[in-house]
Amino acid sequence: MSRTIKISLAAAAAVAAVALPAAVSTRNAADSGAKLPPAAVVERPAGTREVAVLAGGCFWGIEGVYEHVKGVIDVRTGYAGGSARTASYDAVSSGTTGKAEAVRIVFDPQQVGYAELLRIYFSVAHDPTEVNRQGPDVGTQYRSAIFPQTPAQARVARAYIAQLGKAGVFKRPIATKIETGAFAEAEPYHQDFMRRNPAYPYIVINDRPKLAALKRQFPAQWKS
Repeated sequence: MSRTIKISLAAAAAVAAVALPAAVSTRNAADSGAKLPPAAVVERPAGTREVAVLAGGCFWGIEGVYEHVKGVIDVRTGYAGGSARTASYDAVSSGTTGKAEAVRIVFDPQQVGYAELLRIYFSVAHDPTEVNRQGPDVGTQYRSAIFPQTPAQARVARAYIAQLGKAGVFKRPIATKIETGAFAEAEPYHQDFMRRNPAYPYIVINDRPKLAALKRQFPAQWKS
């Protein structure tokens, strides 16, 4: 595993001391460098709480991004897809379970819509053109996948993937798949990992740039 927990957090201090540029460029943004367009198809808000499940590489970074989005109430890391209703980090890391590292996002649709969560997902949370990998992490467990929790979410997700593909905002085809499967929460040490370990080398290199991109591209949605 490229992000093994065995690296000492104390040893990461030197890495964290190197300041990131204010306008860091990440591989997650559209190839044109432009902000992705809003979704043409959106859902009507129903109530004050909905759930979204998204997979796009290491769940530490995806969780960290959505923890800074206004209207998001809670984010939990875990594993989605496959047939089993339970999972463990070791089993999923083998790439044989059919599950992907994912996040479960509880959000207030009156403040942030599902379509806007997807816009952030495709813009800064991960690279939707990579197949069965994200950056240094390789395997089906790091695939780009959306797990709609309602028929309305499925319609919005399919329509937005088609919209982005037609607009040609990425040089490579979008690899994101629409999938089904239960979500199993990850082990406690994976929860809030970026917030609790901001100096961890993997976080500094791969995930803090995502936060910079979120703040830059979505200032109205950013929360500290």
